[in-house]
Amino acid sequence: MTREEQFQTQRLDASASKLSDEDRDLGFGSKVAQENRLRFLNRDGTFNVRRTGLRRFYSLNLYHILLTMSWTRFLCLVLLLYFLSNIVFGLFYALLGAETIVDTSSTPIANIFLRGFFFSVQTFATIGYGTIHPVGFVPNFLVTIESYYSLLANALITGVVFARFSRPTARIFFSTTAVVAPYKSASGFMFRLVNSRNNQLIEVKAQVLFARFVEENGKPVRRFDLLKLERDRVSFLPLAWTIVHPIDENSPMFGLTEKDFEKSDAEILVMLNALDETFAQTVHTRTSYKLSEIRFGYKFGNLYNETGADEPISIDIRKLSEIEKA
Repeated sequence: MTREEQFQTQRLDASASKLSDEDRDLGFGSKVAQENRLRFLNRDGTFNVRRTGLRRFYSLNLYHILLTMSWTRFLCLVLLLYFLSNIVFGLFYALLGAETIVDTSSTPIANIFLRGFFFSVQTFATIGYGTIHPVGFVPNFLVTIESYYSLLANALITGVVFARFSRPTARIFFSTTAVVAPYKSASGFMFRLVNSRNNQLIEVKAQVLFARFVEENGKPVRRFDLLKLERDRVSFLPLAWTIVHPIDENSPMFGLTEKDFEKSDAEILVMLNALDETFAQTVHTRTSYKLSEIRFGYKFGNLYNETGADEPISIDIRKLSEIEKA
């Protein structure tokens, strides 16, 4: 470890020791921290909280919704908008009458609504085959309105698609279980993670907190302790990383059994941040482990593949959560 890394580690330890219990409530507030018995973080990193009292659409942000929804939902929403737009304009064209939307092809479309719909599609997408065209002032004015609408719609959709592609996100796979296994001369709390994408993450930093209820002055009080890790950062993450908290005399987990974890409603909160080399931007992810996801007396299995001397090192990500008796 370099002198700079030692200095950073000492500074983090000093900062952690100065934190009061109120400072460690993660922003949930003391009332929630003391009374809530649900897990704070879900496995997918979302917060297990709910807010009420705001008007239904007051807190909604359309751009944020479009940016964070899944690609499947986003593409289906765009497809729905595309068809609804053309159906509405097609209906308007149909209401103007067959003589205002003329089809000069060899086999004209007899149904006036279908003719208006396909004319709207050609106008919306600026295709312009020319076989279906408007006649008269009103239909041409409607074409002008649809052209302006399609210009804005296409620009906005293109912008959102670009923003979705350019938005850096971390896709870290955490092991589905954590273990309390033998570590050196004592034991350690461990879990594994791996970057599921081919992009490179650098300067990866981990922070793990131990939340549980303890008895103080005859009443239960939730405590938050920052766990000291064997290694809280790595410069590169090309393979998997096993994060270890040594359970020694200085650990808040020291001497705790599985029943103690259950009685204190313990939860291990994990926060990870790294620099995405492709985008040169910081990405974040988080998760948590409850007692049902922690195995005592087990250890992680080997996830490295057998390779020859001239072959690159490789791991089998399918074995990330495999455990065996210690």
